Amino acid sequence: MKRIVYPGTFDPITLGHIDLVERASKLFDTVVLAVANSEKKQPMFKLDERMELCREALNHLPNIEVCSFTGLTVELARAQKCEIILRGVRTVADYEYELQLANMNRALAPGLETVFLTPGESLSYVSSSLLREIASMGGDVSRFVPTNVMQALNKRFAPKPKV
Repeated sequence: MKRIVYPGTFDPITLGHIDLVERASKLFDTVVLAVANSEKKQPMFKLDERMELCREALNHLPNIEVCSFTGLTVELARAQKCEIILRGVRTVADYEYELQLANMNRALAPGLETVFLTPGESLSYVSSSLLREIASMGGDVSRFVPTNVMQALNKRFAPKPKV
C-alpha cells in the first residue's frame, strides 16, 4: 500500500492545496496531510484550528488522513510509514527551494523520495500568506479557499464592535 505524506503549515488550507491532495489521492492509496506545529512561522490559526479546517475541507476524499507534527519531515515520514513526500511547486523559485529540501531529506533518509505536483494554472499564484493578507484588509478570497476556510477568515477579521 503506497502512502504519501504532504507536510505544510496549511495556514489556512487553500484550493491550491486541495487540488494537489485530490490529484495525489488518485495516485496513492493514502495521502497523509501533516499540519506542522510551526511556531517559528507564527501561524494565524492555532494548530487544532488548522487541522479541523483541513479535515472539513478534505472530508469528500475517503483516503485522506490528517495529523500534526513537529520536527523533521523525515521523522514524520518514518512515523507515518510513508516512503514518499508530496510537495507543491508553483514557481521556479519554489522548485529551487523544494529541490534543495528533497535532496537534504534523501541525504537524511536514503530511500525517501519526493514527488512534486503543480497546482492547476488557475491556482498557481495562490498562497496562504497572500490570502491571509488580502483577507485581513477586507478583500474577497472566496474563490481561492473552501467555504469553511472563508467562514473562519470572516470570523477572524470581522470588524470589532465599538463600545
